[in-house]
Amino acid sequence: MGMRVRVCAASEVAPGDAKPFAVPGVTIPVLVTNTGERYLATSSMCPHEDVSLIGAKRKGTRIFCPGHGYEFDLAAGTCKHDPKLVLRCYVVTRVGDDLFVDLL
Repeated sequence: MGMRVRVCAASEVAPGDAKPFAVPGVTIPVLVTNTGERYLATSSMCPHEDVSLIGAKRKGTRIFCPGHGYEFDLAAGTCKHDPKLVLRCYVVTRVGDDLFVDLL
């Protein structure tokens, strides 16, 4: 059974922005992205070689690791360059102005 924890206020992440937040129970900050249509939450660390994705280049729901250019889908966690690599994704629930993620 998972645990739902508050990450931030939705108003803290403007459309087009991605911001990291410390979350109790998670060692690596959670990266919350506002696509303008929905909120996505992922690990802020590239699973390839533990390079930070904070401030990384993004296009739509894709993020590009600044270390080696690996491209990840923020909605599914899949990697375009290596299907064995998966970026950790969290289910996001919005309640009022609060964003919550489900931890496994």
